[in-house]
Amino acid sequence: MNPNLISVTLDTPSDNERAHSLPRPGRRGSKGARSSASAAAGAGVPGRRVTPVSDKPTVEIWTDGACKGNPGIGGWGALLRSGEHRKELFGGEKATTNNRMELTAVVEALRALKGPSDVTLHVDSQYVMNGMKSWIAGWKRNGWQTAAKKPVKNADLWKALDAEVAEHDVHWVWVKGHAGDPGNERADQLANDGVDSVR
Repeated sequence: MNPNLISVTLDTPSDNERAHSLPRPGRRGSKGARSSASAAAGAGVPGRRVTPVSDKPTVEIWTDGACKGNPGIGGWGALLRSGEHRKELFGGEKATTNNRMELTAVVEALRALKGPSDVTLHVDSQYVMNGMKSWIAGWKRNGWQTAAKKPVKNADLWKALDAEVAEHDVHWVWVKGHAGDPGNERADQLANDGVDSVR
């Protein structure tokens, strides 16, 4: 899959500080450097508690899927933000389902990260949330079969998502779709751009 990619900055502090992609793991701003230095300085001081500083970048992601007809032409979209950095992705398929597009959005968003990250992932799909929070462990134990001994639908994407999630610390957040959440609204627009890209 070759998703379309838009990469822009949220805020540009100066002409010399333009950034167009998410940071690589381990590359931290001055605040992170100060925190690390403070932790190191306090390491040998009796009675001082040192809080470890994570080397993983913090990323917020919003994803969404769309389908014109179900099955039908579908699209997916993802918004990624880390500090001042922002990345938008979208793509589409001519014959798919809404659930597949919801899953694809999350998979492609995680694949866009440059290394292990601390991720807060906002989705409006109960299918994705229930799958990751309640169902997937049982599916894996059962050899990717449901409790009724039937093959798991969209197993290819669930396996891909499971592999991507294993690379990161992912915190799942459900948001109600079309309820004014700016990140979700943007992901929805990108998903519809994905539909338009394959019409």
